[in-house]
Amino acid sequence: MDTKKLYHKLLGLKGPWFVDRVKIDEAGERIDVYVKHHNPVRAACPECGTFYTLYDHAPEREFQHLKTCQMNTYVHMQIPRVECPTHGVKQIASDLGECNSHTTFAFESFVLTLAEECSIAATARLAGLGWDAAFGCVERAVARGFSRKPKKIPERIAVDEKSFAKGHKYETLVSDHATGNVEFVADGNTQESLETYYRQFSEQDRSTVAVVTLDMWDPFIAATKAYIPDAATKIVFDRFHIMQTVTKAVDNTRKDENKRLQEQGNDILKKTKYLWLWSPENFPRHRKPEFQELQLADLDVSRAWGIKENLRHLWDYYSETWARKFFKRWYFWARHSRLEHMKKAAQTIKDHFENVVTYVHHRITNAVAESLNSRIEKVKRMACGYRNRGHYKTAIYFHCGGLDMLPVPPVHPQIMWKPA
Repeated sequence: MDTKKLYHKLLGLKGPWFVDRVKIDEAGERIDVYVKHHNPVRAACPECGTFYTLYDHAPEREFQHLKTCQMNTYVHMQIPRVECPTHGVKQIASDLGECNSHTTFAFESFVLTLAEECSIAATARLAGLGWDAAFGCVERAVARGFSRKPKKIPERIAVDEKSFAKGHKYETLVSDHATGNVEFVADGNTQESLETYYRQFSEQDRSTVAVVTLDMWDPFIAATKAYIPDAATKIVFDRFHIMQTVTKAVDNTRKDENKRLQEQGNDILKKTKYLWLWSPENFPRHRKPEFQELQLADLDVSRAWGIKENLRHLWDYYSETWARKFFKRWYFWARHSRLEHMKKAAQTIKDHFENVVTYVHHRITNAVAESLNSRIEKVKRMACGYRNRGHYKTAIYFHCGGLDMLPVPPVHPQIMWKPA
């Protein structure tokens, strides 16, 4: 098989396209493949698909292809243009690569596969591209994915915030409980940030939402109540954030008590921070005896820890009536504990309790959003952080959006040739 026939098969050329010549530069480790088409041909308007005679050709374009024989391979072609009476002069869709890309479909798929596992810098290095070209593939992939994705609001929504950079800079993340994918990323964590997402859908679409899980962040609550019908019965405050509130109260109680005891020369609470923060199921076995001794001591933090752990039983109830009775007893205990931090935490939960008890009906938490936070944090570490918000959001959609992003050649022929 000669070189031209070999590359004709490697490139998967069809119809009137053929390899005119192949230039091999062994010293430069580069192969250039020149592709042309037979004549006469008719080409399809990319807007309406109607075939017309050729108007002219666009300037020659160079597409980077997968390496052959360990040498960089480039495909050169002039893409035909047609003059459609309705849409004007248009360049037809290429069978090698997208019109706004300088890589073939096969090479871009390879770059995207690398980008799923590596940082953009590593992807660029392995693919032999510049950083901008590699990230350009990712940006096109995300745009491609959104163009293929049906516009539909999920039935069960999780809303959370994610730190973008130091200095209280946040992004609002909206995700789908059913798929575990990020649906929307907005700058900031304000009411407007979340409303930007809700406004994409009609009131009829928003009425299909069955549940929205949130933390107790007032701007998110206000946005959801403004745009989701019957939001008062659909909002569920996340168990993780409720427990985080009382856990923080336990830690503050420990800090105050440790300071007071150290002034008296007592170091019993020194280096015990995580003993009071760990959940029972995550407790290290070798530190259990130490913790049991602390529990026997007459400590404020020990009482605060007991109050905190008792609250976990709230999520075991399936009856709203019994859940309310349990919380009433727990609240009385916490408010009469003479522990200021626990009293404040109990009041915070009581102020939001109507959307804590909705868990009994929906049995859902923000675990999906917390899992996504871990994945996004991994993406940030892999990239050594982001300074550009746009790049950060693109990376989130690429790694966590569940989008269909691989480039696909045109299904229907774009150029027709009738041999004489």
